[in-house]
Amino acid sequence: MELKVSNEEKFHIIQIIGDLDASSSILLDNALEEAITTNTKSILIDCAELHYISSPGIGAFTSRLEECIEKNIIMVLFGLNDKIVNVFRILGLDQLIVIKISKDDAKDYINDAQFTSALH
Repeated sequence: MELKVSNEEKFHIIQIIGDLDASSSILLDNALEEAITTNTKSILIDCAELHYISSPGIGAFTSRLEECIEKNIIMVLFGLNDKIVNVFRILGLDQLIVIKISKDDAKDYINDAQFTSALH
């Protein structure tokens, strides 16, 4: 697996390329930890080139959820193939982790969420 990390406007983007399994989940966990400590308010996970995910791979996402919530960081996954989306749905994780079809959809979701929270 390969990770590419970039920033676009206010969005911290982590692109996953390949398979996310036990050994590579550590890389993702480290990338998420780094993003969280930079005080970003939005993390986009580009899964368009994610081909396979194992339980430890899913754990890399779920282990950082509480930390994101505590720090008001919105994490959105996008570009998942149907097979991986089904795994998230079967586990009920689509109720905890925001999943969008495209990067634009993910950005729109974050912009709307941040605008709405700014009004309150």
